[in-house]
Amino acid sequence: MEAEENEPTSQRTKRVRRQEILEKKKAADDIIRAASSQKDHLSSFPQYRHYRTNGLSVYLGSGLGDKLSFHLKQYIQKLLKVNMEGPYGSEWPTEEKVKRKEMVAPEARYIFVYEDTNVDGSQISSMPENEKSSSHTDAIVGFVHYRFIMEEEVPVLYVYELQLESRVQGKGLGKFLMDLVERIAIKNRVGAVMLTVQKKNLLAMNFYMAKLGYIVSAISPSRVYPLTGLETSYEILCKAFEAKSAFEESQ
Repeated sequence: MEAEENEPTSQRTKRVRRQEILEKKKAADDIIRAASSQKDHLSSFPQYRHYRTNGLSVYLGSGLGDKLSFHLKQYIQKLLKVNMEGPYGSEWPTEEKVKRKEMVAPEARYIFVYEDTNVDGSQISSMPENEKSSSHTDAIVGFVHYRFIMEEEVPVLYVYELQLESRVQGKGLGKFLMDLVERIAIKNRVGAVMLTVQKKNLLAMNFYMAKLGYIVSAISPSRVYPLTGLETSYEILCKAFEAKSAFEESQ
């Protein structure tokens, strides 16, 4: 105690600051750990189990990256190729390999969208993922792949993929899914929702920015290297939930 009282002010300030940094890091790690430990984030939002509007009727189910069935893996790969080969252009062969690894990572969390045909959606939602996917893969019409990660020392929910078949696009389903994702993020106390969009994918850029209110993040390459001439094919977008965020500096 006496040693602390005799400690120079500058050293005391540094020590306190280090302690604050360690406590902040631990709190952020605890948030990520708690969010990632949940097997089914949909269970907290029963009102989002179904979506019925504009002539479309679907229901949602959860999945884990390291628990995907062979049929689900095939479906994800196929839909990614159909939707993303164009926007990625010549980069697609390399990017496809990356996405195949990402999709089966243990930290990957999924929301699968099933077409509501002759099956009770609430019954399917409660099925084990392996039983559900092996019996009803043909009814899948899209998915969301997201994770809880750290960005700039802040816990965030990062949307790796939001992919829908063309026949269910333009019916409000994408907005419905992103609203659910944002609610999951807020409930799990993360600072923001973030995602990456190819610049050539003008429909996606307009969807996220004009319709959903996302902005180009302060950590996006176009913001970080504006004067270097460095050109990238993508932007990092974000929607922060804190009053002041490192991701939403002045545009």
